[in-house]
Amino acid sequence: MKTLDRRNFLLNSLGAMGALSLGPALTSMVSAQPFVDYRTLKNLGTLRAANAAGMRLPEGFTGQMIAQSGKKVRRADGSETAYKWHTLPDGGACFATEDGGWIYASNSEVPLSGGGVGALRFDSSGGIIDAYSILDGTTSNCAGGPTPWGTWLSCEEYSGGRVFECDPYGKKPGVLCEGLGKFKHEAAAVDPVNGHIYLTEDESDGRFYRYTPSEIYADGRMNLQKGLLEVAVIDRDGNVSWAALDNPVPGTFATPTRKQVKNSRAFDGGEGIWFHEGLIYFTSKGDNRVWSYSTTEQKLGVVYDRSTAKSKILSGVDNVVVSADGHILVAEDGGDMQIVILGPYGDIYPMVQLVDQDDSEITGPAINPLNNTLYFSSQRGPKGGSSGATYQILGSFA
Repeated sequence: MKTLDRRNFLLNSLGAMGALSLGPALTSMVSAQPFVDYRTLKNLGTLRAANAAGMRLPEGFTGQMIAQSGKKVRRADGSETAYKWHTLPDGGACFATEDGGWIYASNSEVPLSGGGVGALRFDSSGGIIDAYSILDGTTSNCAGGPTPWGTWLSCEEYSGGRVFECDPYGKKPGVLCEGLGKFKHEAAAVDPVNGHIYLTEDESDGRFYRYTPSEIYADGRMNLQKGLLEVAVIDRDGNVSWAALDNPVPGTFATPTRKQVKNSRAFDGGEGIWFHEGLIYFTSKGDNRVWSYSTTEQKLGVVYDRSTAKSKILSGVDNVVVSADGHILVAEDGGDMQIVILGPYGDIYPMVQLVDQDDSEITGPAINPLNNTLYFSSQRGPKGGSSGATYQILGSFA
């Protein structure tokens, strides 16, 4: 039987879903590496009727609401924590803890210094044991990204937005990351192999950024205070080069970062971003595309383009996470209020749908370290309900 490698996967995906014409060089955008055996998340079947939490799920998966904005989070034993779950929950990620449990960090997109980050801590069996703040007093914390050294990069989404590095345990205060620039930050993804951080910008003419730290420490941590911030310049064949910004931290009346390099490539509403096996996946909501950037060959391609895709069930592309075996989970901002999976053979199918939440968006998809729980939020919650709710789905996400 013929082995499916990464190059064939990409070509199959592009053929099935449609792609932006970037020329013949697109076919060599990734190096050939064997795929693992895909036996999970492949054939989920149709979504069943909504459960008590308003969640439509495939057979074999169960889900429930675990936190609601403005209400104190309850532990698994029924007792209340001191933390009221934050308003407008957005981007999130999971972090393993020393006791075999994990933490789910979740941004709050409240503007005017009302934002920050909250956290849910789970024991090894998946029960909530605590909830608390790990950052407050910041503005419009939208998405972000986890680091390999176990911290959360929380991004502010406004014209003067910054990035803060947060301790998931909440024991250390959040630290402003001077090196990551000042612009309308959306999300961040760390490439630990080549020592870079990639960033998206939520503007109609937003840019795709790369940060190279001035120093990488012995434990793998990067210096986030001093380094080189660059913007992507892309030719018609998808070849990517990087141009340094003159002023990564522009003042109020200075030229914004996205306009400092005239031939840099504009993306219509940069959203979620994720690193997986040498590839950076990111989304742009304005044109409903999911992009793929090869960090080794420095090539850009399109994994999903709704305007040309045969299946158009995915729209309003937003936050993104990639499972351990390479399935891309894309949350919808609007659309049909789904998390949609882009599979390894070009197949597209929904993982979950929230009903009666047409005025909201799905945010913060994250898979726990055991690969048996998916977390996400509805930023504004059910109609007539609270201003946000966070959910979990139990199943296999390996």
